[in-house]
Amino acid sequence: MPQLRLILADQLTHHIAALEGIDIENDVVLLAEVRSEANYVKHHKKKIIFLFSAMRHFAQSLKDKGIKVHYTYYQDTDNQGSLAAEVAYRLTQYSLDGVITTFPGEYRVHADMLTWEKALQCSVAIRQDDRFIATIEDFAQWAEGKKQLRMEFFYREMRRKLNCLIHDGQPEGGKWNYDADNRAKLPKGTVIPEHTQFAPDDITLAVIELVKEEFADHFGDWEHFHYGVTRDQALHVLDIFILERLRSFGQYQDAMVQDEPWLFHSHISFYLNCGLLTAHEIVAKVEQVYYASLHDESIETIPLNSVEGFIRQVIGWREYVRGLYWFTMPEYKQRNHLNATRALPEFFWTGDTNMNCMSQCIKDTKEHAYAHHIQRLMVLGNFALLTGLSPEQVNEWYLIVYGDAYEWVELPNVSGMVLYADGGLLASKPYAASGAYINKMSNYCKHCDYKVTVKTGEDACPFNYLYWDFLNRHEAELSSNHRMAMIYRTKQKMAVEKHDAAMADAHTFLLKLDNNEKV
Repeated sequence: MPQLRLILADQLTHHIAALEGIDIENDVVLLAEVRSEANYVKHHKKKIIFLFSAMRHFAQSLKDKGIKVHYTYYQDTDNQGSLAAEVAYRLTQYSLDGVITTFPGEYRVHADMLTWEKALQCSVAIRQDDRFIATIEDFAQWAEGKKQLRMEFFYREMRRKLNCLIHDGQPEGGKWNYDADNRAKLPKGTVIPEHTQFAPDDITLAVIELVKEEFADHFGDWEHFHYGVTRDQALHVLDIFILERLRSFGQYQDAMVQDEPWLFHSHISFYLNCGLLTAHEIVAKVEQVYYASLHDESIETIPLNSVEGFIRQVIGWREYVRGLYWFTMPEYKQRNHLNATRALPEFFWTGDTNMNCMSQCIKDTKEHAYAHHIQRLMVLGNFALLTGLSPEQVNEWYLIVYGDAYEWVELPNVSGMVLYADGGLLASKPYAASGAYINKMSNYCKHCDYKVTVKTGEDACPFNYLYWDFLNRHEAELSSNHRMAMIYRTKQKMAVEKHDAAMADAHTFLLKLDNNEKV
């Protein structure tokens, strides 16, 4: 019985479950540049360039193996416009008897797939996505009955499952987590390795022209596209990271530097989240290189805090947020624990603000569809939290602007980690901070119109008084949180004049924000 094998844009893996047992003579693989998926939010131009080009290259690699592929291009006259319509049309076109696909990354897509069998009057097999280390059922079993779902404990389960960085049953070095060693500011004069870039080939150049024509009103820049779009290029990015940046990654992973968007990060999230790389192979390679560096005198030793910190991102946070997403959806998407309703400011799209840290992070995002995790969490996210921006609008923004963003990974990070909209299910406290944190971890403040050391007044860093205003607004909710107790004791000791000045400045700032005045 010939089958339609559907591959989605984030499933560009040759051993994906949908391809298992494929009948090369009779089955047809479908990849489609679906209009509804490209436009359900106005994705960053570079995100669309990356995914469409990666899909086209992946389709060619399947054809090179002798597999029958139907590829629907965005501008094809018979493009059916949606996944469901594409599947229905191609089933008839090729006289196929059923559909085989892999469990999708987003709830809305899965909900749609569940209607296909009845609508198409044929079998629709949705196979488990075994590229993840934990199944959805694994996470649900771990989470059942817990009031708080802390990543740290789930991460340890993932380490045990893979026997990763474990020696004689104990974590390597005696600790599970070396995050305390990973918070250094980048010293002035540090040499930062060049970012790995690739010249666009003819396929990518054609996609760039498509995006310029069809997606001109989408956010972001299309110029200077330089990302890898093939499996070999993705592997090269990983290899260069291990060779040139992994040693310093841990120590400086939270650092931020003016006009330096890449630093010592891996830049593999684009490739990992679309399937060109898998978590299993990444972790295995990094662990192998780490142990080799311990036993081979010709290899410079890689610090354990760098290796553990990187692996924690891959098999800790990534696996955890995926499990949390499927465990809580669809209800999780509606959560707004702090009742935040303020509209997203216009400068989130333009970067036109006097706050240099915000301008820098938005500029990086607009140019590259990328910003590293501390920029996303402790600058952009911190501002969204302190000013009470609407979770719905903030989630949509993060989904639009980042090339590695899919709802399953974006939503828990934003609603749980950034906005505390889930009331502490994910995070043990809100990640709120004043300007002092940004100054500690970056050199942004040296280039800013505002003064980070000034707490109130026209010259004061807005993060300073917005921080106290946030604590004041949510004191009834947060003062009982044991991790917030010390800061609320400090607040109680504040002089009345100092407190009132901070509240007044915050009120003035938020009024300007609401009126779309430059801040």
